[in-house]
Amino acid sequence: MLNERFAVYTYLDSSQRSRSASKCSSRLTLDREEGDFRGHRRYHSSGSGKFSLPSPTEDGLVPTRAAEASRAMVGDKTLDENYAFAGMHHIFDQHSEAVMAVKFANDDKARLACCSLDGTLSVCQVIPEPATVLCVLKGHTSGVTDFSWSLSNDVIVSCSLDGTVRLWQVPTGTCLRVVGDCDGAEIMSCAFQPVNNNMIVTGNKKGFVHVLNFSTGKYVKGGSSKASGSILTITFDSGGKTLWIGDENGCVYSFAFDVGTGKLSRAQRLVVCEGHPITCISARSWMSREARDPSLLINCGANALCLYSYPTRKPHPGSPLVNRLQEYASRVSGVEGSLQLKRKFPIKQRNLRIRSGFCPLMSFRQGACVVSGSEDMCVYFFDVERTNKPVVNKLQGHSAPVIDVSFNYDESLLASADSEGMVIVWKREQRS
Repeated sequence: MLNERFAVYTYLDSSQRSRSASKCSSRLTLDREEGDFRGHRRYHSSGSGKFSLPSPTEDGLVPTRAAEASRAMVGDKTLDENYAFAGMHHIFDQHSEAVMAVKFANDDKARLACCSLDGTLSVCQVIPEPATVLCVLKGHTSGVTDFSWSLSNDVIVSCSLDGTVRLWQVPTGTCLRVVGDCDGAEIMSCAFQPVNNNMIVTGNKKGFVHVLNFSTGKYVKGGSSKASGSILTITFDSGGKTLWIGDENGCVYSFAFDVGTGKLSRAQRLVVCEGHPITCISARSWMSREARDPSLLINCGANALCLYSYPTRKPHPGSPLVNRLQEYASRVSGVEGSLQLKRKFPIKQRNLRIRSGFCPLMSFRQGACVVSGSEDMCVYFFDVERTNKPVVNKLQGHSAPVIDVSFNYDESLLASADSEGMVIVWKREQRS
């Protein structure tokens, strides 16, 4: 029954549970290394469900070695030293079912929120000690599948299998507004528009993405589109102009987002791995003047965590007209939606909605790390520049598959959430 309702959720039955603390048009498949979409070959073995991953391109991902000033901000340590952990800071167990998302507040190292299939959200304070649950947000009548902090951290938007989106006032725990899905479907994902927090994007089980103006409580005309299946993840680039979504059939879509009107223009439709759900997309632009192209981190339900880069057009010096024409051309042709596979990392993911993320300070270091949950009950850290033995660290302590992970902004604490409702806050080792 759970498998029918949630598409990619398959949880352990009660006898295995433990509460211890210990047909797409433009295709880019995982068997390609090219960034364009002219022709492709597929290496699926019939009946086995296996596939071959391509060899990643060798271009660097992190800022170049010229970025000494940026790296000086975080000290001269190796990645292994930076991501060594001293142990558990705190364990939260207020949720009775799977925690589907856990996120620290923006630029805040103390507040943490999570949502659960038990129908509630909780907001926690992790420092100073003792860590406490500040409030539990109740109102949804079914499991909460996703949520997002506003830029100022004063409100949270959540979505649920009950087919509603709710806006919560964080300090009081009050529900400010409830809006039902316009297709009457279960809502699987949601996100604030990063530039205009009056607008929220939702993705539902029927495969529709909608833009909602929460000030009016109405859906935006021209702010809807259709994917090939249930939309499991939504994210924006840092400027809020490009929207990325992933669905249950292995497709990733990019849209040009009009910040003023909320209208969507589809740029590209890409097949990352046909038939395997895309459960998480994270976008990252490098915060360095020696930056490379922006990157996407994608979880795929085929035991793969993939890192892509997507080229952006460089501004033409002194020619606003040329720049406007280039921007229009990229929206029409989808050039800025193209992806190039740079790295692939092995994790255990077949049945669950596993999530991952970029480490916040990665732009300034000699190397860079990404972190992901896994169905083998571990948290993995990967060095994106290593081609051999990329695992920097592995945290063990959960007694169930780890669904989501989240760093606070200064990387002093990491939160991980599992399919039994437990959230562990890990404390990073402090070295002089």
